[in-house]
Amino acid sequence: MITVSNLVVSRDGRELYRDANFMLHPGWKVGLTGANGSGKSTFFALLQGDLTPDAGRLDRPAVWTVAHMAQEVSALARSALDYVLDGDAELRSIEAQLAAAEREERYEDLANLYQRYEEIGGYTAISRAAKLLAGLGFSEAEQQKNVADFSGGWRMRINLAQTLMCRSDLLLLDEPTNHLDLDAILWLEDWLRAYPGTLVMVSHDRDFLDAVVEHVLHVEQATITHYRGNYSAFERMRAERLAQQQQAFEKQQTEVAHLNKYIDRFRAQATKARQAQSRIKALERMTMIAPAHVDSQFSFRFREPARLPSPLIRMDEVDCGYSGRRILQQVNLSLTPDTRLGLLGPNGAGKSTLIKTLVGELAMLAGERTVSDHTVVGYFAQHQVDHLDLKASPLLQLTRIAGRTDELTLRKFLGSFGFGGERIDTSCENFSGGEKARLALALIVWQRPNVLLLDEPTNHLDLEMRHALTLALQEYQGALVVVSHERHLLRACCDDFLLVVDGHATPFAGDLEDYAEWLRQWRAALEKDATAARKAEGKKGEGKKAAASEPVATAAATPASPATAPAGKGAPGVKINKEAQKALAKAEKKLAELQARQQALEARLGDSALYESARRHDLEKLLQEKAAIDVELVAAEEAWLAASEACPE
Repeated sequence: MITVSNLVVSRDGRELYRDANFMLHPGWKVGLTGANGSGKSTFFALLQGDLTPDAGRLDRPAVWTVAHMAQEVSALARSALDYVLDGDAELRSIEAQLAAAEREERYEDLANLYQRYEEIGGYTAISRAAKLLAGLGFSEAEQQKNVADFSGGWRMRINLAQTLMCRSDLLLLDEPTNHLDLDAILWLEDWLRAYPGTLVMVSHDRDFLDAVVEHVLHVEQATITHYRGNYSAFERMRAERLAQQQQAFEKQQTEVAHLNKYIDRFRAQATKARQAQSRIKALERMTMIAPAHVDSQFSFRFREPARLPSPLIRMDEVDCGYSGRRILQQVNLSLTPDTRLGLLGPNGAGKSTLIKTLVGELAMLAGERTVSDHTVVGYFAQHQVDHLDLKASPLLQLTRIAGRTDELTLRKFLGSFGFGGERIDTSCENFSGGEKARLALALIVWQRPNVLLLDEPTNHLDLEMRHALTLALQEYQGALVVVSHERHLLRACCDDFLLVVDGHATPFAGDLEDYAEWLRQWRAALEKDATAARKAEGKKGEGKKAAASEPVATAAATPASPATAPAGKGAPGVKINKEAQKALAKAEKKLAELQARQQALEARLGDSALYESARRHDLEKLLQEKAAIDVELVAAEEAWLAASEACPE
């Protein structure tokens, strides 16, 4: 249990927490919320033991293993899979000890080490690490690439996988959905819901919080308030509390005004002086109630487009791709002022490629693209912030595109995006990612687009700005096409969805819940295909050579082949092998044989006489045999699982 008692913490002369008191029970999944700079990172540092409170206590079990996702990954010359395995520190330690014990022929130590290695799942570690990477979007080939070969966003995914690999009691995650797309987020949701330890997480994705957390800690005005329920429940309860607080504040202010009026009127009169003094003391005793505080400083609207022709952009039989490589084919799409379209599809299926082709950033490989003379495109790319002039201030960058608009209007406009005071005249080079994203959005909004093409617009934005953007998009007059992992935004702003998969972009009849289920079944189909492919390769004797020349698809690889592609909204069709029952029986027999051999070996290893120096060669032989059987058992269990899934119910 984590217990916080009368906690007081100050940083740089500013009080972050004052007399905080609450308890977190083992197994709780907790969302940590609050404005930027309110003290969320400080709370993580306290939980890790990296910071000491100024007063009060924060206690957690000393034996707990804490896993915390680092915010940077070095460009290492080691494979992503090896890097993820490093997340299990005890596993790596035992591996080193085993190597040393074998060199030094310490056979009794070897027996104990092999036993512990089995207890912590050492024989399945590589498989577990590979599944973590696959869930986060890495193909089998990519798992063998060096960490240094990946971009910053993909390195953060590797870092997240390493954090999840740790067999932790307390898991601390700070914005884990940054750099993830929707399918990776849905996978992570499932993983975290099954996580048995205590989770404390900071996230700006309200749907993600709703799906995972059951408690919320909100940091505000130097207090930490505990709410039961998910993020939506927290928002409702906090709104009710603020309304009650505001009502109490207004009532108290009326009473204070009445007392002050009496004091000012009768303080100088001798006959009323005693009564005036009693009212002064009453004011001093009164516990002052703060006015209800509103966090969000953002409130903006899209400027009304000058014209709304129809269609704005039209694509007929278009093939999309780059460098001669065809990603999508035969795309037909017409954007009218009423279009509110969300693009769905697995990682790498071609959503960004389609957006770039709509904009004209990528040339078509075939087909026809028609754009109205009056179309004004507002395009927010995933790396839009890289196109800002970092040497210029927000005001200067807006002035460049605003024509003769007066400065007061420009300052008021930028203020709605949170740029005020000195910040509006400060160069952008030291801005945070969130500030740069807000400025990029502001520059797009100013140009009055009648077509908005948004590719992950909420990256780096906090909850308040995401909420403001969602409200603005709901009132926007024009065509909207959006790719986003923010399900709340998709649900609130999109009327239709387009499924991008297997080289095609087709209407998706369901909602986001249907898509989540489709994605799970699509992954399951790919995993079955991968298992079948590995078996086929083994039978052909191609082994590692075949795997190196043509990597097997995984749950996060490129889109499904036509044989496993989805049919409309439903799950992928997978043909039941007629030999499935025979394969299952064979797998069960093999598994039973290996389990019997393992039990027999464990019984022989339990003989104390075996550990005498005269029998060291017998012990070494038995340990090697058991290690080999343990490895075979892992493969046999996977084969049995695959065979059982392939069988009809």
